[in-house]
Amino acid sequence: MPHIAEQLTNIITGFLDNRAPAINWQNTAAPGKWSNKQIIGHLIDSAHINLQRFVRCTYEEKFKLIYYQEEWVQAQHYAEADMNNLLKLWELVNLQIARVLATYPAERWRITCDNNRGEPVYNTVEFIANDYVAHMVHHLNQLK
Repeated sequence: MPHIAEQLTNIITGFLDNRAPAINWQNTAAPGKWSNKQIIGHLIDSAHINLQRFVRCTYEEKFKLIYYQEEWVQAQHYAEADMNNLLKLWELVNLQIARVLATYPAERWRITCDNNRGEPVYNTVEFIANDYVAHMVHHLNQLK
């Protein structure tokens, strides 16, 4: 999965260098929607949970690991956090994911885990890695 790691690294660098400085981090979300800070917080949470999935799948399979995104964003008070700290945390956790994926054992790409809240839905590490990058890009594109 070195190609996914490289893609992730390029997204991180491009976002921090080109887009992050122009974003209004003080925006307040519409009722029921996350603010820009909370979106970055959600991406930090997603990075943490996915890093655990990637690491655990190197030696384990068919485990269940989910998270409750609304509850995590609320519990961590991202709206009140220092923006520089949030961006640094987002960067560092994602660089760690890229480091893990860059040398991921090829024989483990097809290992599965369950990341569904309800009935088990088993996805491969390769699917989760690609989906993770797509999810990140989706949310980064929401930031204005």
